[in-house]
Amino acid sequence: MTIRRIIPDAITSCNLLCGCFATFLATQNAFIWAFVFILAGAFFDFFDGLSSRLLKAPSKVGVELDSLADDITFGLAPAMMLFCYLRPLIGWWSVIVLVMAAFSAVRLAKFNTDERQTSSFIGLATPANAIFWASLCSMPYAITAPTWMPWLLVGLSLFSCYLLISEIPFFSLKFKNLTWKDNWDKYIFLIGAIILVVVCILEAIRYQRPEFAFAAGVAVILWYVVLNLVGLKRNK
Repeated sequence: MTIRRIIPDAITSCNLLCGCFATFLATQNAFIWAFVFILAGAFFDFFDGLSSRLLKAPSKVGVELDSLADDITFGLAPAMMLFCYLRPLIGWWSVIVLVMAAFSAVRLAKFNTDERQTSSFIGLATPANAIFWASLCSMPYAITAPTWMPWLLVGLSLFSCYLLISEIPFFSLKFKNLTWKDNWDKYIFLIGAIILVVVCILEAIRYQRPEFAFAAGVAVILWYVVLNLVGLKRNK
């Protein structure tokens, strides 16, 4: 086996290790660092496929390893973050949210076997789901001050599990060209996302509350989900 064939799998393994670190850090209530490792995992997840194509080193093992790594980084890690985030508030009832890891695994298995998902997604992609929950858990407990808020988050986590395995089409950010006609849904999302990120950062600076910056991840993913649920044109 040549180095050229090892590189993509090594990058995928880095993704998996990031998920392991994020899961461990979640148990230590180091939510911000857990979020950082989830983002690092997303970075490696992007480049493993890219490196495989550039090096012309496709691998059946790599395909399976990629799904295993993604379930750790984008399934187990955010589920553990939410569990540890909610446990001080509702006790062991928070164990309910761990089902997110199982639904993420089902989502990834469906993606591997569904030929419809070449240029768009059927169901919410696991990285988007992970970024939403990791961003939310990186914010302080103050947002859960009302007694009903933790239960709302539990219900929302179950809804996100449904979105993961649903038959709802979600557009991807893969551009076949740069024309407005073929990509207007993506452009609308990106414009809205940039505005949301800028607003959250400015509010964080204005009120000297750094945690407001993490609201950007929550807002951007909500924006993405809403755009798809209201039925914007999807790429075929």
